[in-house]
Amino acid sequence: MLRRLLLPATTLVALALPGAASAADWAPVADATIRPGSETRTDGSGQCTSNFVFENGGDVLLGQAAHCAGTGEATETDGCDAASLPLGTKVAVEGAEHRGEIVYSSWVEMQRRDEPDADTCAGNDFALIRLDPRDAPKVNPSVPFWGGPTALGADDADAGEAVYSYGNSSLRLGLQTLKPKVGLHLGRDLGGWSHQVATLTPGVPGDSGSAVLSADGRALGTLSTLSLAPVPGTNGVGDLAREVGYARTTTGFAGLELATGTEPFRAPDPERTARELAARLQQDVGSVLDGSLVGKVLGVVG
Repeated sequence: MLRRLLLPATTLVALALPGAASAADWAPVADATIRPGSETRTDGSGQCTSNFVFENGGDVLLGQAAHCAGTGEATETDGCDAASLPLGTKVAVEGAEHRGEIVYSSWVEMQRRDEPDADTCAGNDFALIRLDPRDAPKVNPSVPFWGGPTALGADDADAGEAVYSYGNSSLRLGLQTLKPKVGLHLGRDLGGWSHQVATLTPGVPGDSGSAVLSADGRALGTLSTLSLAPVPGTNGVGDLAREVGYARTTTGFAGLELATGTEPFRAPDPERTARELAARLQQDVGSVLDGSLVGKVLGVVG
């Protein structure tokens, strides 16, 4: 199942589909099997896309949206009220041999604190999966295709600036050319807790939680909602700096840090982008010719 994107107040829909290392220890990109953009499947919920890699007290963590562990409807977007699976819930991570577990959820934490601020309740949509230590050597924190992140947060991101993302919804049938996305920052919402973005292609169910980078490669946020109005097909992106800041005030997470990419941020290079898209297109054509795409289609519709 795919975890849905959230639909606050009937205008947004959630994008999930129902259903100990240090920086010097990161796996080389060519060898890494776990990266930002890895597919996640939460027990008792559904499929989402991971965003960034984090470190905390020797643990290697993978970020996803808190609503990826939600058990309610797509319209239940208030994290202070929405039903959620508990901490300790197991998560299957693409590329990992062992299941991880949810060790932090903004939804669970806000309900524990009885969070009073409505904007925080609506916009704080962030969770952390602790990877099994045996899988830590398989991790690289670089965002596929784009590289980076270069740092946490992009408070000065302005409307009209470029944004970059990488989605991995199973609805895309594994087509490589549909995973990297480029778009525009449209502005802020929810008192700064959310950024509105428009990308080609837009985030769809299963892309929930995926990374969004600013024009200069900083970790801007995590994909949370799909807007149906006033601009259909745009996405709400949780402000990662605020989400991480909130997590750091939770017992045991004061030392939470974003892992920056080992690969440089390269989005502004049009020639490289064209070359890599051409290589991905060749992969996709191959999947059509060898019949593997047909199998994926049948798996989705079946």
